[in-house]
Amino acid sequence: MSEFESMIVSDAHLGATPKASEAAFHEFLTFAGGATRDLVINGDLFDFWFEYRTVVLRRHFRTLKALSELVDAGVRIRLVGGNHDSWGGTFLTDEIGIELIDGPITTEIGGRTTYLAHGDGLGHGDLRYRMLKRVIRSGPASYAFRRLHPDWADYVVRFVSHTETRQGIPDSGRSRATQLEALARATLAADPSIQLVALGHCHIPSLIEVYPGRHYLNTGDWIDHCTWATVGPDGIELHSWYVHDRN
Repeated sequence: MSEFESMIVSDAHLGATPKASEAAFHEFLTFAGGATRDLVINGDLFDFWFEYRTVVLRRHFRTLKALSELVDAGVRIRLVGGNHDSWGGTFLTDEIGIELIDGPITTEIGGRTTYLAHGDGLGHGDLRYRMLKRVIRSGPASYAFRRLHPDWADYVVRFVSHTETRQGIPDSGRSRATQLEALARATLAADPSIQLVALGHCHIPSLIEVYPGRHYLNTGDWIDHCTWATVGPDGIELHSWYVHDRN
């Protein structure tokens, strides 16, 4: 019998995460296989993901294998597209067996009615990113990017991604975290049926009981914090995973 009804994790940024954190995340996936039947990955699992018709990005082989084994073992995996890995497609759904979500959505997690979103482009601010998001997720942009050789595409993404340069900078996402908390509070106030707002993106873990039995959860990241959450009818908890040789 599974220990936890549902588990949520976000912002692993695999491919740009320190090797020790990536190894710890693979340990976490193995643990999840025996601990839950419902795993929600709330965006930015990969620092870069793009589906080509005949090519699979080799650096994510071990992760994809682990996810496939979880699905084969009967674990439901829901993956929300984040701002780094929104270009998921039929390889993840048909070959791996993951359910892709283009959030925000209202769904059920751990027996709780949940507003689920990665968090990018939400709240006040980020106007420039919201416009850019529409462009980069459009069909023409996807078509154009597919014309690039995967090695060149990887180079371009590494050039524009700032994940590796932000490692070890304390509270670098504090302003964004404040905006997302305000969004969560407003969402809970506006809709009494929502019991949980689950976000990621800011890389700062947080669990706040805004109203009795109704919570805001941010699952942090696997770059600096290595945090994840369990959700069930009886409670919500944030956990930290021990990372060997973090330094």
